[in-house]
Amino acid sequence: MGAGNGFHAGTVLMADTLTDLAEFDLPYRRKATLKRIDFESGLSMVRLVLREGKRITQIDLDADSAKGLADAMNAAADDL
Repeated sequence: MGAGNGFHAGTVLMADTLTDLAEFDLPYRRKATLKRIDFESGLSMVRLVLREGKRITQIDLDADSAKGLADAMNAAADDL
């Protein structure tokens, strides 16, 4: 390994582009963040990041999954 950084010399790292879309403060000091991630391969996804204390859950969603989740959350919120 090179210089103790965990990478072999000559390793090429892919440069993905993250764009912040929205951030939400949730009950019980939790946070949710939405980001768009554009991979170097041309694939784009929506990244949902949930933070609860030190725990972080990250979920990448394709367009259909993001729309389905948004529809389900809207329907659930309408019933509250």
